[in-house]
Amino acid sequence: MSRPGARPVATARHAMDRPSPPLPDPASVTAAPPRFHLLAKPSGSTCNIDCKYCFFLSKEALYPDDRHRMSDATLEAYIRQLLESHRLPEVIVAWQGGEPTLMGVEFFRRAVALVEKHRRPGQVVQHTFQTNGIVLDDDWCAFFKEHDFLVGLSVDGPRELHDAYRVTRNGKGTFDLVMAGWSQLRRHGVRFNVLCTVNAANQAHGRRVYRFFRDELHAEWIQFIPIVERATPETLEIANLGWSERPKDKRLLYTQTGSLVTNRSVGGAQYGQFLVDVFEDWVRHDVGRVYVQLFDVTLEAYFGRYKLCIHAPTCGNGPALEHNGDLYACDHYVEPRYRLGNIHERHMLELVASPAQRKFGVDKRDTLTAQCQRCEVRPVCNGGCPKDRFATSQEGEPGHNYLCEGLFHFFTHTRPAMRHMADLFAGGRAPAEVMEWVAAEDRKRDAYGPCTCGSGRKFRFCHGTQDAVATSSAATLGA
Repeated sequence: MSRPGARPVATARHAMDRPSPPLPDPASVTAAPPRFHLLAKPSGSTCNIDCKYCFFLSKEALYPDDRHRMSDATLEAYIRQLLESHRLPEVIVAWQGGEPTLMGVEFFRRAVALVEKHRRPGQVVQHTFQTNGIVLDDDWCAFFKEHDFLVGLSVDGPRELHDAYRVTRNGKGTFDLVMAGWSQLRRHGVRFNVLCTVNAANQAHGRRVYRFFRDELHAEWIQFIPIVERATPETLEIANLGWSERPKDKRLLYTQTGSLVTNRSVGGAQYGQFLVDVFEDWVRHDVGRVYVQLFDVTLEAYFGRYKLCIHAPTCGNGPALEHNGDLYACDHYVEPRYRLGNIHERHMLELVASPAQRKFGVDKRDTLTAQCQRCEVRPVCNGGCPKDRFATSQEGEPGHNYLCEGLFHFFTHTRPAMRHMADLFAGGRAPAEVMEWVAAEDRKRDAYGPCTCGSGRKFRFCHGTQDAVATSSAATLGA
């Protein structure tokens, strides 16, 4: 990694049109992972809306004199090196931002053509694309459908919850624009998932948000991402205004420093309750039909498999590529001290195999607090993402996860159902059969007792299903 405070711009800008480095000798990259999930940002931090919690808007400060557009030379270097770097046949070409649609559809037509040019026999490539959806039209969606893109659509819930922070540059809500984009995706039959941030505005509305995605948007795959915006006493005031603000005409660069959080950030306990609220609805109605990322990876963890870096024992296999070819350790660590190098100067495989990146990955495991190491849910939680480890443990040890209370609540609350699903799967049966088990347990409950989700509401008026409520009510009356 470059030294703290180093500016990555100058060398990368001049290197942009030089030939791409050759694939390194395998003996020199023995530490390289067989595959990794890289997020490419072809338009850098540039976006056409102004989400108040989007810290990535601040990354413009890394490249103040740059137009933030990936050149054709960098595009080809990226595609070729990504395909060369994978030793397993499956490769994901993932586009993110900023807002990648700002590059125009022709840029991505060239990207697809380059994949076909450079992929090796037997390589299977999946194209993914994360967008706010507001410019999606027939051309975009026909292109996505033709090349079987999986499109991630950013939505934070029903109108008033979505519009709390996801706004245009003049402060207007974007809900209607996003719904128009969603309609285009549906009309063209494009595969899509929903990415929802959990923040101060929607944190108390887990079930409502989930049902909106399931029943109104017909989403079958959903991610929930906690908004945790760190700040220092010196940066908190400007951070609370939003990351597009420019005090004294200079944009503040967001870095993973500080032990304070903005007023938009989700609370630790509230995040856990949001997830439990969603889980209680999902486990009764939608197992095997709707896929919630965290629920899936939690079940995988019961078999010792970890598909998501956040709750894996180590990380370091999710680098981020900026528009000029600069490669960073992680999407959450696009800042000078975590710059690995530039793909015009060193091959991508050499960068992801570098001692700096491998250390970044194992530090996740090796820096757990004592409280975390002895925790009963550590095998499925593994301390969460390092970016959130800025709180203090029960013993006052620094480096504890800010979301710990909520994560502990979620993992302990869901454990009985998860274990039941794991037993079903291990026995060759469908995990969806857990819904029958939950229904049987519900029939034993007092319809007017507290709901299992911990909301404080009566079961009958919260997560109780009609059949379960009718049965338990009859039992209560009979008693």
